[in-house]
Amino acid sequence: MTAEALSGLSSLRAPTSEDIDALARAAFERLPASFRRLSDSLVIQVVDFPDDETLNEMGAESEFDLLGLFRGRGLAQRGATEETGELPNMIWLYRRPLLDFWCEGEDTLDEVVTHVLVHEIGHHFGLSDADMEAIEEQAR
Repeated sequence: MTAEALSGLSSLRAPTSEDIDALARAAFERLPASFRRLSDSLVIQVVDFPDDETLNEMGAESEFDLLGLFRGRGLAQRGATEETGELPNMIWLYRRPLLDFWCEGEDTLDEVVTHVLVHEIGHHFGLSDADMEAIEEQAR
């Protein structure tokens, strides 16, 4: 690598939680309108790592094992009305595992975030992997 190319790298920084959040929100906006309407109440959170309770619950061997997680009751499990005091459905995106996965692969960070977001939203709907792949294609 040339000295000029190296000097361009010296100003780079790791994407922040806000950067990942912006990618996730942009990916959400690219989803089909009908999909977005049914996902409107989902809360998307970006944190560095899953907490210890989540790691234990999911049987993760490392804090890098989970890229994202859906928490809540999917549409099929919800009644016609929400129960009093019920927390909103949430999607957790884990920044450091996402970045690690991105660094080891060939996909762009946007593609990785979109894939994980669609997969986690798919749990909200109870979708199959094939269904999620079709929706993800529409979000590209």
